[in-house]
Amino acid sequence: MSLASEHATLVAAVAETRDREAFTRLFDHYAPRLNAYLLRLGCDRAAAEEVAQDVMVSLWRKAHLFEPSKSSLATWLYRIARNRRIDLLRRDRVDFVDPDNFALDIPDEATVDADRMLDSQTRDDILRNAMMQLPGEQLSLVQMAFFESLSHSEIAEKTGLPLGTVKSRIRLAFTRLRRALESSGVVEAD
Repeated sequence: MSLASEHATLVAAVAETRDREAFTRLFDHYAPRLNAYLLRLGCDRAAAEEVAQDVMVSLWRKAHLFEPSKSSLATWLYRIARNRRIDLLRRDRVDFVDPDNFALDIPDEATVDADRMLDSQTRDDILRNAMMQLPGEQLSLVQMAFFESLSHSEIAEKTGLPLGTVKSRIRLAFTRLRRALESSGVVEAD
């Protein structure tokens, strides 16, 4: 089963039976990605977290409105996040950008040009090197989270570690990776 169809099944479970475990799996997968997307769009950290949380609450409340035949769950959630960000900008009237000129900017790998591919390869090499510098227990948890698409709860169950330990080790790993990427100039320091 593909990730998209698995997520559509989880959304259906949330819509039909208010399945908390299904929602937790979706939350663990999408909330960090939405947060990163909003940060790339220029939200500050607090606003990005607030909007990401709001989008996930919308998923919980309006899961019955999701139509997998019209779009993927990711596209649906990113569009909600984009619209919520526009609403915030309108409300605050700070650095407002006309929504007609405000693209959804979900990366499309088919349109990546050669320069971006080279930049991407360089960034991948730096990230791969930074990952190899992580302590083994952190590296294995990050690999399970991102390469196996396991939620924090699933990782805790699979490894026998307490959920808090899993979250702490992943958070520490991200801090180390971010520092390595900042020192290499891949991302800007806060």
